[in-house]
Amino acid sequence: MTENAVCTGAVNAVKEVWEERIKKHNEDVKREKEFQHKLVRIWEERVNLTKLREKVIREDGRVILKIEKEEWKTLPSSLLKLNQLQEWQLHRTGLLKIPEFIGRFQNLIVLDLSRNMISEIPQGIMHSLHTLWLQRNELTCLPNTISNMRNLGTLVLSNNKLQDIPGCMAGMASLRFVNFRDNPLRLEITLPPCENTDAEEQELFGLQFMHAYIQESQKTDDQVKSLTTLPISINSNGYNS
Repeated sequence: MTENAVCTGAVNAVKEVWEERIKKHNEDVKREKEFQHKLVRIWEERVNLTKLREKVIREDGRVILKIEKEEWKTLPSSLLKLNQLQEWQLHRTGLLKIPEFIGRFQNLIVLDLSRNMISEIPQGIMHSLHTLWLQRNELTCLPNTISNMRNLGTLVLSNNKLQDIPGCMAGMASLRFVNFRDNPLRLEITLPPCENTDAEEQELFGLQFMHAYIQESQKTDDQVKSLTTLPISINSNGYNS
């Protein structure tokens, strides 16, 4: 019995040693893989940053990132190193989303991401923007925080999948030009044709549509609310009246 116990104890001790060695080996392999992945990410970020730097141009005194017909489904965080950018022009790149970190570009005044695959506008979109072009994307709705873009003067959202215009946009006092054409909006608004060919009048015509839509939308919502809150009385015959 004693010999068997000693033998069993020795086997267990050897087993524990090997299990510990295997565990340590697996941890070392895991750390090595993580380190290699980190090196790959760093290398990819540097490569992407180099590519992006090659796309930076100066035009009319502005620093512009200009990419056309080149696949960039996502934008790397290394782009933050180009924080002097004042304008982005990314067309037909397959871009899927506006990066959340875009709010950190304090000098950015023009954002042109038309003809991509963007489906939403981030909540923290920049307050410094003067111009936002997002036509021919996949937008289905606009965040209420869009009204925080108080400096925005031009907003082009044509050819998307928008179904509504948020009421908060009525308070965007700086807006001079807005375009919601070719969106499946839930309400049909018809304005008399703008006969004046003056550019400023045409701009105001787009604003008239937006404000008319918001007013009609609020009116419709109020009517729906009033219908759902109508009191129901029961007459002496037991019928609703």
